[in-house]
Amino acid sequence: MLIRGATAADADDLVRFINMAADDLPLHFWKKSVGEGGDPWAYGRERAARESGSFSYGNAWLAEVEGRVAACLLGYPAEEEPAPIDPDTPAIFVPLLELEALAPGSWYLNVLATYEAFRGRGLGSALLAKAEEITRGLGRGTISLIAADTHQAALQLYAAKGYREVARRPVVKGDWAVDAREWILFVKTV
Repeated sequence: MLIRGATAADADDLVRFINMAADDLPLHFWKKSVGEGGDPWAYGRERAARESGSFSYGNAWLAEVEGRVAACLLGYPAEEEPAPIDPDTPAIFVPLLELEALAPGSWYLNVLATYEAFRGRGLGSALLAKAEEITRGLGRGTISLIAADTHQAALQLYAAKGYREVARRPVVKGDWAVDAREWILFVKTV
């Protein structure tokens, strides 16, 4: 296994991992952003290929197995003092922003995802170790992440790796079809 920084050329894999980790919420947002007749995947790829922004390839690392992209870690430093939530923020994102604000100054692990064919091989554990290395390298003392209550394998992995639950917020679904009921904030001191 090789863990490497992502490049703009990895945008196609990045959008799949970003969407997978959040149960199609990104695709739901991208569809609304491009409107009827637009290509939501192209919009997502464009965002992933940018040099800046939260979902930029510059914030992502990929695990490769036998030369094939297998898993993804995407994260970035959280604000030291989170700004108030903009009143125009779509309701679906408010619980996530509320939880993010409870871990100021952490390194925020936004995406951890593995393609199904590569699951059970320790890639998630290896990428969590990479997240700790990144966090320490930035002089941050904690990692935070938010997971859906339906991601049982991920919840077990986080518990096994020393992450502790800090808070929960109900999932706001609107017209987004998802089984999850709660978002859970986890934090780990490194």
